Amino acid sequence: MTTNLTHDQIQVRLDNAHRKDPNIRISYSIQSTIDFLDVTVNSEHGHLKTSIFHKSAAEPYVLPYTSDHPRHVFRNIPYAALLRAARICSNVEDFDMERIRIDLSLLLNEYPPSFISKHFHRFFKINQAMSVFERLDSQVYYQLHQQLLHKPTRREQQLQHATEDIDVLPEVLQRKTPWDSNVMYAKYNFESGPRLAFQRDFRTWWKKHFAYKGSNVEHVQLKFAVKTNRTLEDMFVHKKLPLPMLKRKPTNVLQQATNVHIHL
Repeated sequence: MTTNLTHDQIQVRLDNAHRKDPNIRISYSIQSTIDFLDVTVNSEHGHLKTSIFHKSAAEPYVLPYTSDHPRHVFRNIPYAALLRAARICSNVEDFDMERIRIDLSLLLNEYPPSFISKHFHRFFKINQAMSVFERLDSQVYYQLHQQLLHKPTRREQQLQHATEDIDVLPEVLQRKTPWDSNVMYAKYNFESGPRLAFQRDFRTWWKKHFAYKGSNVEHVQLKFAVKTNRTLEDMFVHKKLPLPMLKRKPTNVLQQATNVHIHL
């Protein structure tokens, strides 16, 4: 919370709120700079400035940028990182420092420099803020920050649509789109290595043997549905086993204990 009250006045009010209910304990910190979640809020000459908070106890540059996903997924990672920085950082200099951090993190995770540069430019072109990237235009960045800060996320948009139209049928009850015979979906599991060229090779094979000129399926459009590999999170047990099963001892252990007892 922010306030224009004096230090003593706000401290008295917080102490009164602390004593109001014995079941609720309030701990507070009064200072010009505060860290909350991943945001640092700083008060400078009566103005609030926000930036990204980096926890000093965490190892730097350790980010989940390495994964076994299709190549088109990786282009969203630099964009999402810059989007988060632009939403949080209220100052263009802080945003530029965060951009450098993101650049270093991607390089340390073996992202090609050309790939990083390409998708950094993509972020600023989509949001019409190339002057921020080229010369740190503070006025254009302020407009970018305000625009992205108040832009609803995908989850917020879905929630808003759901609350606006309460009569819409659930997804399981909605009428499915009829099957389109002009589109064929090829499903396959993605893997780093030889399968990186699978889409290109399959398209060549498809056009050569099936979709050649004059064939019955020449008009069919080919699309790929890529499945990612299972992660450790998918393999972990998500439900606790029943208590009798947890207490049950293996049969071979009981048999060994019996044999030892008879031997003695």
